Amino acid sequence: MPARPLPEAVYARTVLGSGPGLALAHGAGSSVAGTYGPILDGLSAHHTVVGVDYPGSGDTPRSAAPLSLDDLADQLVAAAVAEGLDTFAVSGYSLGGPVAVRAAARHPERVTALVLTATFAHRDNRLALAVPVWRKLAESGHRELLAEYLTMMALGADALEAMPDEQLREAIGFTAAAVADGTPEHAELAPRIDVRDDLPGIQVPTLVVSTTQDWFTSRRLHRELADTIPGARLVELPTGHLPMIERPDAWRQLITDFLGPHRA
Repeated sequence: MPARPLPEAVYARTVLGSGPGLALAHGAGSSVAGTYGPILDGLSAHHTVVGVDYPGSGDTPRSAAPLSLDDLADQLVAAAVAEGLDTFAVSGYSLGGPVAVRAAARHPERVTALVLTATFAHRDNRLALAVPVWRKLAESGHRELLAEYLTMMALGADALEAMPDEQLREAIGFTAAAVADGTPEHAELAPRIDVRDDLPGIQVPTLVVSTTQDWFTSRRLHRELADTIPGARLVELPTGHLPMIERPDAWRQLITDFLGPHRA
């Protein structure tokens, strides 16, 4: 099958390191720096890392039209190719998980491995309830209220209960300041996503990282990915939806250990 044509790479991107390629697909309401920042140095020590910021994140302008999963996947691949990477692994976190899956499905000649963390192939009832609340809060402009909701939902029980009051308020303030302008569009896309038909055709080594205290994406959704992608490996990380905050070193180690034998 001939390679699918790629669009011009127009999203703002992060490029770090040297070595085998690793493309990064970030989470909704975040950016490459917001999702992967605490582990970027560790990843780029072993790979040429390329990540794109979705519309309304980082330096990528906000979109006036609804987002398309195919567009996000194609832009990620186009950015990696524009940086000289013919083949590369893809790490997808949360919303970035289906972006990574779709990238592998649309560009199988490019993608050599997948790491899927705290993510989903389609919405379940929990996501169907949680994400519209997130979107409405983002649209309201009440950033502190949105940050309180996200802190409650995204942190695992262990991390949340370990925070003294002052630290908890600081975390809420940091979250409020970091909300991406394009969050409403990201949250609008998430419930429309369904990549279940892509999963059986994925033919590259795949690691699914299940965040076991996750209130946004359930362990059931993580297991579904691992059970449906041929040969996928499932590992558990005892965090909520924010492994980059709760256990960044452990998360980075899982990624680099898995990718070591599968470097392009």
